[in-house]
Amino acid sequence: MKKIFYPSINETLYTGILDNGLEVTLLPKPDFHKTYGLFTTNYGSIDNEFIPLGHDSFTKVPDGIAHFLEHKLFEKEDEDVFQKFGRQGASSNAFTSFTRTSYLFSSTDNMLKNIQTLIDFVQDPYFTEESVNKEKGIIGQEIQMYQDDPNWRLYFGILNNLYPKHPLHIDIAGTEESISHITAEDLYLCYNTFYHPSNMNIFIVGKMDPEQLMQFIIDNQNQKEFVKAQPIERRFPVENAKDIIKEDQINLSVSRPKAIVGLKGLDDVPEDGFERLKYQTTLQLLLQLLFGDTSESYLNMYNEGLIDDSFSFEFTLDRSFHFADFSTDTNEPERFANQMINLILKSKDSPELTERNLNLAKRKMMGKHLKSLDSLEYIANQFSGAKFGDTTLFDLAEIIDSIELDDLLAAQEAFVRPEGLSRFFIYPK
Repeated sequence: MKKIFYPSINETLYTGILDNGLEVTLLPKPDFHKTYGLFTTNYGSIDNEFIPLGHDSFTKVPDGIAHFLEHKLFEKEDEDVFQKFGRQGASSNAFTSFTRTSYLFSSTDNMLKNIQTLIDFVQDPYFTEESVNKEKGIIGQEIQMYQDDPNWRLYFGILNNLYPKHPLHIDIAGTEESISHITAEDLYLCYNTFYHPSNMNIFIVGKMDPEQLMQFIIDNQNQKEFVKAQPIERRFPVENAKDIIKEDQINLSVSRPKAIVGLKGLDDVPEDGFERLKYQTTLQLLLQLLFGDTSESYLNMYNEGLIDDSFSFEFTLDRSFHFADFSTDTNEPERFANQMINLILKSKDSPELTERNLNLAKRKMMGKHLKSLDSLEYIANQFSGAKFGDTTLFDLAEIIDSIELDDLLAAQEAFVRPEGLSRFFIYPK
């Protein structure tokens, strides 16, 4: 077990990779009574074309299967896992993203029992055709609910423009048509490939003895047999900037139009984990300087009535993609989109990009980050998303501190390309 001390935040992380490949990370928090556990597989909604474990050729599975599998793992032959956690004084949940699926619990008592339940239920799949078919109706209702959400449709509208060939543009839950084709055999195929311990990590934060807990997890894994790991081969469509759909729109039952501008990253993101997290943080700072609520651009658009309090922006970076999006409710969607695109393209010359503004933004980001580390729930939920190789959420303070104005300018030059821009509108019916 490796012990890593982070002096800037006074935290000590304990990590180890078990014989079966499972990565374990422990964060002792002696002053807290609560414990959070997170068991994550490096498998999400975009991983629908791959070579299954023990096979030698690619297969394509129905869209939405990673999310479907997440639902089904909670259901066992003789019990409901949610109820079991409840009897042990814990609450449990799970979520599927584009690239990960995580199962989690939180509790103030029975820590070891709940950790054992978390590990054991995820490592003990039970799928039957009958239960799979029953679940299709439940997930179908969930898909329909998201289809009725205008903000969800706006987000996936711009993703469809930016990534028309990539599975990123497909709803994480799939479509009612795609999930109708899922079988128990499909679920086992995906499970056996992506839920191997070598493709997973477990993170525990709370009051603990890390040596004792690490041994507890090792003993649990030593009681189980796993086939030998093999590298997972995924396949994604070849993309080209020319594939980007420049503009699209739909009509929904909304009271005001909605607009979103997207910028697809066409540059190469660093492979090194530390540099990768630094790139992400640099772009987040850049966008905050350019479009944060104290920026001249924001105030001008707000005062002109082009945007309101619904305006938001985000930079997303993950395993095989990165993009920024800017959205708002507005009575002048096209004018908003034109102005945003103009501001983005001219951002290198923005008067906001000064040492003083950067230092203010860094202090604000650092303060928010350090305050967030007082929340075990925040740490647990953010840990897997901010993990790039050996670089974690706990390296962020050092990264924020290291970013200079030249880093922002270099990131802007690499990321902002006119051919990567797109816009999408929702108009009232």
